[in-house]
Amino acid sequence: MTDRHARTVFFISDGTGITAETLGHSLLTQFEGIDFRQVRLPFVSTLGQARECLLQIRHAAERDGIRPIVVTTLVDPNISEILREADALFLDFFEAFIVPLEDELGAKSTHTIGRSHGQAGSQDYSNRIEAVNFTLAHDDGASDLNLDRAEVILVGVSRSGKTPTSLYLALQFGIRAANYPLIPEDFERKKLPEVLYRHHAKLFGLTIAPERLHQIRTERRPDSKYASLANCRIEIEEAQKLMKREGVRWMDSTTKSIEEIATTIMQAVKLDRHVF
Repeated sequence: MTDRHARTVFFISDGTGITAETLGHSLLTQFEGIDFRQVRLPFVSTLGQARECLLQIRHAAERDGIRPIVVTTLVDPNISEILREADALFLDFFEAFIVPLEDELGAKSTHTIGRSHGQAGSQDYSNRIEAVNFTLAHDDGASDLNLDRAEVILVGVSRSGKTPTSLYLALQFGIRAANYPLIPEDFERKKLPEVLYRHHAKLFGLTIAPERLHQIRTERRPDSKYASLANCRIEIEEAQKLMKREGVRWMDSTTKSIEEIATTIMQAVKLDRHVF
């Protein structure tokens, strides 16, 4: 039996669908206790593709016994018109914002498909790829080479979120991010890895609740000292002491999304970048 609280949400776009999905998620997170079944339908740019989407929307309505929600960022009004033949709640972001902008600016929209993702140009794309390559080469303290080119260096115990955050910064903002693990030897010496001292202004620490760290490490190495809750508590406590003693800014990543962590880091280290 279908959950009476379940609602199917379609994110439909003539591009990647990332914009529609991001904006849609921001709205859906405001409603607790509702199970949203989410479907992304990108690159819908022909009338034939629009009709296929229409069938999927109608099928979802029949299956769920309640009309779906459709979030769109479609430029072509002819495609939108086909989709609106379905019995669904439509949230059309272009329709909502383009007309007021046209009125305010005294100019007509170009209605160009995929324009928001094409404006950055090849140089921005090259910068982003270079940042990703740099981050991969400097993951988990793998290399000290050209570390002076890093724009931020994350530190923290193993599995505290350094790698995914570094990659997100590189891929989304083109930021060259390196990361270094804090290990028991550092706690014994009561010092950061020596190579980090000359880059102190770029350092930012991540910590995490011991219980969550225990859960993450157990998935990787079950029944090991590395993953034991007692060891996780010791490492977290020692890492926080070390970062406080060395004056390293840090935050708790336990309940934060990667987007929140990255934004906090960018503000702290004063990295002003636009999303690609």
